[in-house]
Amino acid sequence: MKETIQTPAVFPVEASKVLSYEEYNEKIKTLKTVDDVHNFLRDLVARTLQTMLEAELDNHLGYPKNHPSGNGSGNSRNGHSGKTLKTRNGPVPIVVPRDRNATFAPAAVPKYQTLDNGIEERIVSMYAKGMTTGDINVHMADIYGVDVSKGP
Repeated sequence: MKETIQTPAVFPVEASKVLSYEEYNEKIKTLKTVDDVHNFLRDLVARTLQTMLEAELDNHLGYPKNHPSGNGSGNSRNGHSGKTLKTRNGPVPIVVPRDRNATFAPAAVPKYQTLDNGIEERIVSMYAKGMTTGDINVHMADIYGVDVSKGP
């Protein structure tokens, strides 16, 4: 089964789904061709980056998505912007969340950056070692110096 990744117009539901270590191992067992591997790696990187970006925005705003504490806070979510990263395994489409005051500057994928900076290999390595998406977010926060809390 060959998967294709298209540039999303809105937040991709499939990218927001957390991939557990067990799901990761099951998926690896189904890969049959080099193209399958490249598609899987692109999807893995997209899911992880998407989760990290959303967590970064939660931290930036000080509240998780749809939380009542954001009402009247002066800054709130304001949609997403599409972006395609160029990686060793091909283009990885993601959507970068925005805030209404335009003060959000993501660390995981800095503004105007489209080239992979090695993050792809680090994410795949961490999944292979059994880290969960939450563990990866914490680890990447250590690397990039941002606090990406999971919220209340």
